[in-house]
Amino acid sequence: MIEVQDIEKTFEKEKVLNKVTFHVQKGSIYGLLGSNGAGKTTLMRMIAGIIRQKSGQVRVNDTPVFENEEVKQLMVFLPDSLYFLPQYTVKQMANFYKDMYNSWNEERYQALKDVFNLEENKKVSHFSKGMQRQVAFWLAMSCMPDVLILDEPFDGLDAVMRKKVRSLIIQDVADREMTVLISSHNLREVEDICDHVGILHKGEMMFERDLDDLKADVHKIQVAFKGEQESILNSDLDIMHYEKRGTVLLMIVKGNEDEITDAIKQYQPVIFDRLPLTLEEIFIYEMGGAGYAIENVLV
Repeated sequence: MIEVQDIEKTFEKEKVLNKVTFHVQKGSIYGLLGSNGAGKTTLMRMIAGIIRQKSGQVRVNDTPVFENEEVKQLMVFLPDSLYFLPQYTVKQMANFYKDMYNSWNEERYQALKDVFNLEENKKVSHFSKGMQRQVAFWLAMSCMPDVLILDEPFDGLDAVMRKKVRSLIIQDVADREMTVLISSHNLREVEDICDHVGILHKGEMMFERDLDDLKADVHKIQVAFKGEQESILNSDLDIMHYEKRGTVLLMIVKGNEDEITDAIKQYQPVIFDRLPLTLEEIFIYEMGGAGYAIENVLV
């Protein structure tokens, strides 16, 4: 559905994206993660056809996006910093979107009025930040896009509205096979909604994986031994990070779970527990491997 192949982008001689390649399948919710300044927003603006890559290919449905009105009809992009036409009410913005998108669904717009419960004759500029974000989702979901691109989409929404918006997105993915590309610093929310993730760092894609496969490959382990602990730290285990807490050793280990278990049991631990690992923790330790300082972050 979305294909990015070897794209590069430079601003004022500074390379922002370098040979970035990834693929988002139709009906997938793809989480684009990365450190601050990694190039996520630039990449999303490029996929939305707002800016052009220096080299490489950006395609949606096997068709180039930039300056392609037909392809852009299939997509809605909600940026981090929202923009609405000055002095426009919600209803006037709805009419603007209705003129812009052939896929506009008036019945959906009216149905979502009850979900967001906002005054459609009120100027959008008079709403709070969180309410403006609701207006953006109201209009976007009424366009019935095939591709929804979201940059920090839940910023400003309260807990109840976040749940409603997530449900709307998941419903459209299930019912219409809508494809979603989402970037957020709130990794717990990304974890709740995404099925694939990719990590961008300093303009390069570190890796992309199915979220379930990623979680199955990284493990948080708590162990303790009667004797010294150094032998296991010097073993062939792929230990991404570890901390000593008295006699207890906390480790983040990469690899096959059964093989890791067999390897640790050879050292006859008196304590051996596998602890739940979140996407946020996986991100932290992967970034640690890319040079980030991550001391004392195990909890």
